[in-house]
Amino acid sequence: MLNAGFLVPIVIVSPAFESHAVRLTLFGGNYPEVKMSKINPEQYGVNTCAVRAGQLRSPEGEHSELIFASSSFVFANAAEAAARFSGDSPGNIYSRFTNPTVRTFEERLAAMEGGERCIGTASGMSAILSTCLALLRSGDHIVSSRSIFGTTVSLFDNILTKFGIATTFVALTDYAGWEQAIRPQTRLLFLETPSNPLMEIADIARLAELARRHNCLLVVDNCFCTPVLQQPLKLGADIIIHSATKYLDGQGRCVGGAVIGSEALLGEDIFGFLRTAGPSMSPFNAWVFLKGLETLHVRMRAHCENAMQIAGWLEQQRGVTRVFYPGLQSHPQHELASTQQQGYGGIVSFEVPGGKPTAWQVIDATNVFSITANLGDTKSTITHPATTTHHRLTDIQRAESGITDGLIRLSVGLEDVDDLKRDLLAGLTGLVA
Repeated sequence: MLNAGFLVPIVIVSPAFESHAVRLTLFGGNYPEVKMSKINPEQYGVNTCAVRAGQLRSPEGEHSELIFASSSFVFANAAEAAARFSGDSPGNIYSRFTNPTVRTFEERLAAMEGGERCIGTASGMSAILSTCLALLRSGDHIVSSRSIFGTTVSLFDNILTKFGIATTFVALTDYAGWEQAIRPQTRLLFLETPSNPLMEIADIARLAELARRHNCLLVVDNCFCTPVLQQPLKLGADIIIHSATKYLDGQGRCVGGAVIGSEALLGEDIFGFLRTAGPSMSPFNAWVFLKGLETLHVRMRAHCENAMQIAGWLEQQRGVTRVFYPGLQSHPQHELASTQQQGYGGIVSFEVPGGKPTAWQVIDATNVFSITANLGDTKSTITHPATTTHHRLTDIQRAESGITDGLIRLSVGLEDVDDLKRDLLAGLTGLVA
């Protein structure tokens, strides 16, 4: 769909690339035929979908996607307006919930993840909030991995409890613990895999089977892997969450989020929540994310390669007591990661002796690494989780999650690996493991 006021083409999804010749009428004049293509993700790979899926061209014939920087859309007449608002006629109404640029991003990411529907949101946290408030009600219960982003823990503990939604936290890989925590009121199982920041790996297929047996939904945050490395829906998950701010953008430019799943789950409840509550993605941010998706597969391979080299090197350093990276043979879920994922990701965490003072010393000695809590950027970043991303957790919660004062998290970027090693060595020199 292009813009209200145009004669909008109806494009049928073909079994492969299919060209569509469409003649549009605008302001009483005929425009030349414009060829458009639609991709069926079942017959094309994730990389092709990342570049091609979801785009419809305007009569101008642009090669890159347009930014529809419009808050609202006009109608040919009052009857068309009424039909749009009632849902009898498809089309754009208001950019809070219908915008062509956002829709292109949604269709592209859905194709990459193998989902029927994607809903773009203002941030990764708003994607989680929208999912929970749309699908749960007072009295319902969540079972969540405790190895998740600190702000997600705060959302479950401090915000959802105000709406009568309770959460029980369990160890990510304690599958008996997951089952024991499920109650008759449990509606949703939530996890990140790999986890933040210790890169633990959960068996998605095993948890999906558990969720089905107990009539629960399995929600997987796929931020660290992206659809290039892991596709949870194909492993049995019901919903995928993304912080598009991270690898989907890839250059630290915009904030956004996404929810991917079936039309039945997203179409009425979650889209209805977004339409009413308005945690919407902006058209400009959607356009930036589209550009990020086009290079996602190239970047993720480079992140994986660099991170593997850094992780292996860190294991050899005297000032490092432990390295957390699923690509290492020493990682407890290395075999699972090797079968469930198509790569090990770009996040590496490690511990140094001496707690916070030593960790801060290592961080402050770096020059190439950016000291910031963001991740998934082309620029490598370094942070101290206990005092940044997970600082709002209690001491007990951090201890249960394995987040020590000596833990440092790296998001390995695309710089020369030798430069990154020298940068870390400046702070590690003199430390004794």
